[in-house]
Amino acid sequence: MTIEWGWFPDHADEMARLTADHLATAVPAVLLGLLIALPLAVLAHRIRPLRGVILGASNILYTIPSLAFFVLLLPVTGLTRTTAIVGLTAYTLVVLVRNTVEGLDAVPVKVREASTAIGTGPLRTLLTVELPLALPVIMAGVRVATVMSLSLVSVASYIGYGGLGQLFTDGFQRNFPTPVIAGVALTLLLALVADAVLVTVQWLCTPWLRGTTSRQRTSLWRKAA
Repeated sequence: MTIEWGWFPDHADEMARLTADHLATAVPAVLLGLLIALPLAVLAHRIRPLRGVILGASNILYTIPSLAFFVLLLPVTGLTRTTAIVGLTAYTLVVLVRNTVEGLDAVPVKVREASTAIGTGPLRTLLTVELPLALPVIMAGVRVATVMSLSLVSVASYIGYGGLGQLFTDGFQRNFPTPVIAGVALTLLLALVADAVLVTVQWLCTPWLRGTTSRQRTSLWRKAA
């Protein structure tokens, strides 16, 4: 397999444009997925009979092949970026909902009881106690969902909004591997950068965990319980 290195500087502008398109599809999908997943996870956590329904529905969405999902959305949203974003948002839910539920489940009962004992209402307890303590588990789900979305965007090249996936299509159609390699490398780079950004965000949002090992964190949870 021969790589034409001269192709890269000649197509730098195209790669930058496709990278921006890639992000413009993946990032909104993760953000929308998180906005939908948070209330669903709270319902699943607090109303136990709904847990199986909510988690089961998100699992069913994930079993639909991505290309088939985009095709099913076409009559509703058409050949637009919205089709790609809606499809990717649905795929993020299986990870985001489950991780948020698990994070909320892990919050010690006595911590909630202590919050209630000092007169804190349920909503404030959720926002100021439960979600912050569940944040590490939630962020783990966000990281997985982000990397997954960045990978699946390429499938949306079928409807013209696949970002770097268009390099794959171009390379396969012309039996020219260089664009394919460029697309793979840039997608991988985006995933690594996005994961590093999310790790930094988590570090900034959880100052109480800085400088502690995983064993120490487990010990803190047990003492709180």
